[in-house]
Amino acid sequence: MPNKASSSPKARAIGINHLALTVGDLQEALDFYSQLFTFELRGRGDGHAFIDLGDQFIALFETQNTSVDQNRHFGLVVDDKALVEQRLNAIGVEMLPGPFLDFRDPWGNRVQIVEYREIQFTKAPQILAGMGLSHLKKSSEAIEALADKGMAEKKP
Repeated sequence: MPNKASSSPKARAIGINHLALTVGDLQEALDFYSQLFTFELRGRGDGHAFIDLGDQFIALFETQNTSVDQNRHFGLVVDDKALVEQRLNAIGVEMLPGPFLDFRDPWGNRVQIVEYREIQFTKAPQILAGMGLSHLKKSSEAIEALADKGMAEKKP
């Protein structure tokens, strides 16, 4: 029997506004992440805080119900992946095996670090400028992947 809902108009998913993570202690989480990254808070309230990512944010929520999942993770885009790896080593955070730079925070949230220049994810020039990151450029591989989708000009 055909499903009428599958043939009706649908909205298109076009991006992620924010990501929510649960942590056991909000201040400990902010302290942990501030050892790895430079960031500002967009806001903070009782049991929650918002780490500003320019036009996006990470929402941290304090709860006693944190759990580890082997596959659930998120990719956090950074300007310099090597610096994150150095900081992880410096504070004694174990990196997970595999081809990527993955680690777990103290509450079991799996984080995969990806460098801006190497991926298709792109911030608008005015967003990069507002974040003080106008100097960031894409690798030729990332530009080619975007060009294949009609989202960038192919370089000769």
